[in-house]
Amino acid sequence: MSAMLALKTLEWIGDARSGFLRLLDQTRLPTEVTYLDCHDVQSVWDAIKRLSVRGAPAIGVAAAYGCVIGSQHGNLVSAADHLAASRPTAVNLFWAVDRMKRAAAQPGTTPESLLAEAKLIHHEDVEMCKRIGGYGLPLIKELSGRLKNASAVPGVLTHCNAGALATAGIGTATAPMYLAKQAGIPFAVFADETRPLLQGARLTAFELQAADIDVTLICDDMAAHTMRNGRIQMVITGADRIAANGDAANKIGTYNLAVLAHHHSIPFYVAAPTSTFDLATPDGSHIPIEERAAEEITEGFGKRTAPIGIKTFSPAFDVTPSELITALITDRGLIQPVNTQNVARVLTLRG
Repeated sequence: MSAMLALKTLEWIGDARSGFLRLLDQTRLPTEVTYLDCHDVQSVWDAIKRLSVRGAPAIGVAAAYGCVIGSQHGNLVSAADHLAASRPTAVNLFWAVDRMKRAAAQPGTTPESLLAEAKLIHHEDVEMCKRIGGYGLPLIKELSGRLKNASAVPGVLTHCNAGALATAGIGTATAPMYLAKQAGIPFAVFADETRPLLQGARLTAFELQAADIDVTLICDDMAAHTMRNGRIQMVITGADRIAANGDAANKIGTYNLAVLAHHHSIPFYVAAPTSTFDLATPDGSHIPIEERAAEEITEGFGKRTAPIGIKTFSPAFDVTPSELITALITDRGLIQPVNTQNVARVLTLRG
């Protein structure tokens, strides 16, 4: 695991008055490790928009530091509002900038106190990932009991990247995997490639391989076949926003997996910190779904694969209804069964 975690997704460099945000440019992975140094708010906005930094928790932390940069240039509030317009679905973004606005409104606020708040958001994400891993670890331990062949290794399917690259810590969906690896628990991961931007192929496969976790890359449309053949005993994904009733928005294709898992009687889990919950949104039908540029489908990574002028529909996320989710794995425990009452109950627990 140390090889992967040596690559820092994001970090603050310097002091509160002249420092800057350094981001791992995830658009260049897995073939090139490049960092972006963001000295102004627009460069942070651009990095979020073009997915140089992505994953709901990491976006939130990056935006918090972006607010600090905004304060260096005289206006944290306008910086926060601008950053909030970069992407519409991941609720951690809005949670983080609102928190920075509240910090800026406190009497006696200084650049140092604002940087301390951003660093606290960063630290809290690291700790939330660890706690998610702790609550998810028993679920991986129990997988061997679902195997028909006692000599086989249980399989865990994941989608997109909800790993160390998507957070400030060891990930959300991957957190139980990292802890299971440390504990010597046998399991194998199947990673969907995740069309159209291939976050599963470029990022999840990259980081799990670097952590020496048994990972096999499959195309998105191979998931049903892999489930039917008995190689999957559990699905675990992340989330970008979870509504009050437990409906979960995640990378497009997640809903497909939930339907397939239900058909094959495979437990389907969503792992997310409490900052990803949006209790002001009653259910998934109210979650705004970002639509991406047509070019991501027609000429992804620079090579045209579709006719010029073809119409496209390119939602970046879909919503999995709560009734298809076995449990939500949070930093405050499991939410099971997934419903409005249990979401509210667990989120009121002390973190």
